[in-house]
Amino acid sequence: MNTEFALADNDCYLALKARDARFDGSFFTGVTSTGIYCRPVCSVKTPKRENCRFFHHAAQAENAGFRPCLRCRPELAPHSVVWSIQDASYILAHQAARLLDEPEVWADAAPSVEKLAARLGVSDRHVRRIFEAQFGVSPMQYLQTRRLHTAKQLLADTALPITQIALMSGYASVRRFNAAFLEHYKLNPTQLRRKGMNGSSNTEGSAGTDQGITIRLGYRPPYDVAAMLAFLNKRMIDAIEFIADSAHGTVTSRTLRIDSGGKPHSGWLRMRFDEVRSQLVLTVSDSLRDVLPLVIRRVRAAYDLDADPSAINSVLHASFPSGDGLRVPGALDGYELAVRAVLGQQITVAAARTLAQRMVGQFGEPIQTPWPELTRLFPAPAVLAAASGDALGQLGIVRQRQAAIVGIAQAVLEKRLQLHGGADVNATIAALKELPGVGDWTAQYIAMRALRWPDAFPAGDVALHKALGVQGQKNPARQAELASMDWKPWRSYAVIRVWSGAWSGAPASTPLDNKTSAIKNVAGRARKTVATALNRS
Repeated sequence: MNTEFALADNDCYLALKARDARFDGSFFTGVTSTGIYCRPVCSVKTPKRENCRFFHHAAQAENAGFRPCLRCRPELAPHSVVWSIQDASYILAHQAARLLDEPEVWADAAPSVEKLAARLGVSDRHVRRIFEAQFGVSPMQYLQTRRLHTAKQLLADTALPITQIALMSGYASVRRFNAAFLEHYKLNPTQLRRKGMNGSSNTEGSAGTDQGITIRLGYRPPYDVAAMLAFLNKRMIDAIEFIADSAHGTVTSRTLRIDSGGKPHSGWLRMRFDEVRSQLVLTVSDSLRDVLPLVIRRVRAAYDLDADPSAINSVLHASFPSGDGLRVPGALDGYELAVRAVLGQQITVAAARTLAQRMVGQFGEPIQTPWPELTRLFPAPAVLAAASGDALGQLGIVRQRQAAIVGIAQAVLEKRLQLHGGADVNATIAALKELPGVGDWTAQYIAMRALRWPDAFPAGDVALHKALGVQGQKNPARQAELASMDWKPWRSYAVIRVWSGAWSGAPASTPLDNKTSAIKNVAGRARKTVATALNRS
């Protein structure tokens, strides 16, 4: 077994026996008597201990000759996203895996070890060596498993043609697609679809132009669903999104535009949490079927479904004992999030929402959906890049923010700015801060929500200053930065917990620098101010 794996084999078996959803996606169990590998939450009879082999990644299980279970469906498990401040090889290997997991990184070219190495700034030989040392498989074997899992989910949950699924999953031809399935699963795609439909956990239908395409996405508990929905509801913009109750629970709906391969795609999404199964139920309009894998990836990021609460809470629980289930709200469209972040500079959430509402009404493109609440798309980059100062000023947007919005739109339109989880974080933050009207707070906020960077920290945030008791000091941003060191590498999650009012005022797990000892002495005085202080956009 890989030496990085946090649980011993006996611990894995105990988690398997308990069907503990907290470990879903953290390991997979290969059963030697059946040749099948499962998630720890699988409902089948628990296998004997001597028949179990444990793997940190599904790719390792498949490389060892095991096939995925058709009942628990390993492709539904949350991804294993690990962040560390350990040795450089560890970090580089996980960054490589993160890039392979991001379809938008490879929108213009098929991934390869050579291209991966070029993005990381190392040799392809070094990438292969450190990747195999950390994961036990090659980068291309890892990618192959991700592609097969994507295809397997689409086969089981949708009625899309197999030829289309092959192309959407990253295969250049149906022949290669069929060969990969036969080699790994001992079934061709048609047979797997038939078997998958029989054992599918999706009870709400699969596909249809009227009802859309419905699939399920797993996550690890605890997950504070109410807090996530409250965050989104407070920032909801009419005409492009709405939240309403249904017979199955609260449903979030919105419109979305995705540009992929130089072609625009637009449609609608509906998301609902199934907390009993620790899943998010996603329904996508048929008009977005060609970019369905990309939509799935964006939804996983927007709702932070791949977070590992145990790793995060091991660092943050002492300071935020009531925040264990909080996630970082991401973004379905990084460009949209960046524009909305600029609109929210130095004003309340309600005021920022009003400005965004006016912008959508003035510049948003009309769209037809099954719901009267969804009638527009967020303004496209080309539209805002060409918007005049007078037109933006009439909406109540001040001149400095006008320049920032136009600058972001132009940079995205010209592909000088990438705002997704696979972007280079430091380079993107630097590029954002070079734009007129974009400071460190806005750049860090965009990094936190659009780039999915778990260690973003808007040190100039007033709510953080109040929570840490540094607002009256000479350089509060610097003092807040120093005080936040014990929250690394999860400072984005710490920020969300401060903003939510979960801060306890507890000292950090390790002593702060002597220069910041005063912060510890006064931190408790700010507890009552957190809930009303935040509400940044």
